[in-house]
Amino acid sequence: MRISELSARTGVTVPTIKYYLREGLLPEGERTSPTQATYGEAHARRLRVIRALLDTGVSVAETRRVVDALDNPPANPHELLGTAHAAITPIGDDELDLAAAEELVTGLGWKPGMCSSDVLRAVARALDTLESAGFTVPAEVMPVYLDSIRKIADAEIAGVPQDSIDAAVEYVVLGSVLVEPLLLALRRVAQEVSSGETFGMKG
Repeated sequence: MRISELSARTGVTVPTIKYYLREGLLPEGERTSPTQATYGEAHARRLRVIRALLDTGVSVAETRRVVDALDNPPANPHELLGTAHAAITPIGDDELDLAAAEELVTGLGWKPGMCSSDVLRAVARALDTLESAGFTVPAEVMPVYLDSIRKIADAEIAGVPQDSIDAAVEYVVLGSVLVEPLLLALRRVAQEVSSGETFGMKG
């Protein structure tokens, strides 16, 4: 299909598609002349991925790293997950003390070398933010966090497709990026439901 057809198929404007091509987010089409190219279903699928990432607030630079992970996946599924997380996790402060974060994530089964330092630094930053605000997660709540998060993670990893590396890459990378807003939204709904059941609702 021509670029105009690709635009009509995906709802992404032609100037935006050309921008993605310039930025290296979308691979070049097959040249039919010096000024013309044709595009296939893979381009349409990639455009949907790019739009989904950008629409959830992932930056162009982070999206490029995700796209690189899609195009050049490591052979080991565990390394693939690390690559996906590295693409979307802000680079942390190397001076940040990770001791408290490491102690906390042992409750998830963590052992040294099991995940990237950037992911651990994200936990450490979150703990620092809580401490700076003077907020402490109640002792009876934190184990529930850890147990619930581990159950979610186990279910997600069990769902990684085994029959196609491309399908596995998309599942892992997009699941890491796109599902987090859903989890946050569901948590807020659950809090309001629980609050209504506990304290009663007006009306």
